[in-house]
Amino acid sequence: MKKIAVSILLLFVTISFGQTVNNYKAVIVPVKYEWLKIENQYRLNTLTKFNLEKAGFTVFYNKETLPIEYSNRCDLLFANVEKENGFLISKLFITLKDCNDRLVFKSEVGKSRDKDYKAAYNEALNEAFKSVNALKYKYSGVLEKQVNNQTNSVTVTQSQQQTIGNQAASTVVSSLPTSVDTADILYAQPTATGYQLIDKTPKVVMKLLKTSQQNAFIAIKGEIQGSLIFKENQWYFEYYKNDVLVSEKINVKF
Repeated sequence: MKKIAVSILLLFVTISFGQTVNNYKAVIVPVKYEWLKIENQYRLNTLTKFNLEKAGFTVFYNKETLPIEYSNRCDLLFANVEKENGFLISKLFITLKDCNDRLVFKSEVGKSRDKDYKAAYNEALNEAFKSVNALKYKYSGVLEKQVNNQTNSVTVTQSQQQTIGNQAASTVVSSLPTSVDTADILYAQPTATGYQLIDKTPKVVMKLLKTSQQNAFIAIKGEIQGSLIFKENQWYFEYYKNDVLVSEKINVKF
């Protein structure tokens, strides 16, 4: 009876997670797992990528430069293989997390009693992937549609308030020393408190916190804190450096 209850619980968890992995367009696999000493030890990382692709996912290593269509981190899942302690038995399971490090899927535990580490870990990982294959993954595009809807809403609001914002900013523009940042476009990803701006790597370059103004954010870039404001049809990152107000032109795509 206990085994039946556990099986039902595992089936319920698998189905629940399976309804969400379809929202993500690709998976990022690390080149090294924390519990191993070197990159791709026992070929576990390449085996992970191979099995994910076999299960229908688009997969990249975390050191790859991603195509532009995969630049939004929150469209991606991040894979990891974790090890459970066991006496004379190797136990591995797979996790898939979102851009906020929240667990989206956890596989069943794969096991092996082989005494050779490479053979044991490969066998255990392949067994763990049985529950991944059972998901029958197929990208639905749900998250991308939600982000696009949010972006369209924010753009309309900004255009309505642009005239007011420009008038308020025009009194200080002439007195600002300006350095123009001609770097690549930064892409805005919604967060609980505002946005994070990422480059095409993708790497988080700046964090934005909402204010009462739709066209102004508190902006944090590394150790520098300032503001990101919209004026003259352009976003500017403004902050103080050696008691001098600096205004950097930022190319942002919301």
